[in-house]
This record gives sequence, C-alpha cells and structure tokens, in this order.
Amino acid sequence: MIVYTIDFNSITQLNDDRFSQLCFANPDLKFERNAKGELIIMPPTGGKMGRRNAKLIVQLSIWNDRVNLGEVFDSSTCFRLPNDALRSPDAAWITREKWQSLSEEEKEKFPPLCPDFIIELRSKTDNLQQLQEKMQEYRKNGARLGWLINPQDKQVEIYRFGKDKEILDNPTSLSGEDVLVDFVLNLQVIW
Repeated sequence: MIVYTIDFNSITQLNDDRFSQLCFANPDLKFERNAKGELIIMPPTGGKMGRRNAKLIVQLSIWNDRVNLGEVFDSSTCFRLPNDALRSPDAAWITREKWQSLSEEEKEKFPPLCPDFIIELRSKTDNLQQLQEKMQEYRKNGARLGWLINPQDKQVEIYRFGKDKEILDNPTSLSGEDVLVDFVLNLQVIW
C-alpha cells in the first residue's frame, strides 16, 4: 500500500473543521493527520485484509456486548489524540466512562481522546516501521494496550502504556489483560 503524506502547512492549517470537510468530500479515501499537521492519504484495503479486520471487530464486539464495559470502534473512526494527530486504528475500544464524558458534539465529530485499546493490522504492503511509530504514538498519547498484528510474519507486537514493547511469534491467541478483562482474541482465524 502506498501511503502519501502531504504538508499543507506552508499554505494553510489543516484544522479539525477543514480535515472533516476534506474527509466528507472524499468518502472513497481514508485520511489521517499526524501531529505535525500533515495529511496522510491511505488507499482502501483489499479483500483479504478487510476479511481479517472484520474477524477482529466481530470478536471484540461480541466480548464487549457480553461485558458491557465500553464502546468498540472500527477503522473508519478517527480519534483526535492529545498531540493533535487524527488517527484511525483498525479497531479501537474505550471505556464507557470515557465515552460518556464526551459531549454529543464530540461524539459526533472526531472523539478528542486516545482509545484505551487499539489494534493495527499490517497489510502486505504496509511499511512496518511506520506502523510501529504509529503504535508508539498511541502509547505516548495514553493507549493502555495496543496490538500490532503482522499476518505476513505471524507476529504480534504488544504495546503497553509505560512498558517496553513485547514481540510474540506465531501466537494462537492474545489476552486483553487488565484492559479488556476476560477478552481472548483467537488469532487462528487471522493467520
């Protein structure tokens, strides 16, 4: 996947309203904005990745429906992180308290928070280093737990707030630990 980064800072500031207008005017494209204010353009995913991502979301949603502790979001949701980046993880979860603390307007636009839990799913053409930097950004902005799932190498990088990254080779499942209590992700349907 070719990702393009465009710096508009010399001609205009890409604030939240302008970014939102750009997203709604171009629904076939996926955009993010990094902390420097640069626009990141990403193509849509292919069938295999879309299928894998759906399996992740379904498992996370079924768990969340059972425990009713928070809210699950898909890859179309853009969050405004504390560093002002606008990011869309492949899957995200936030506590019910965090969600309820937002105004209706904040819920409608780009929620101004970092999810408690995120998943990034590496596609065949994704740049691993860029995804790792994105995971570090989530962690620095308050994500308590994050998984970078790399189907090509059957590897998972686990990012925990305030801790070093952990790498697992060919795991069959992942535990939600103390963030997603009793959640276990079955990776066999992803590999």
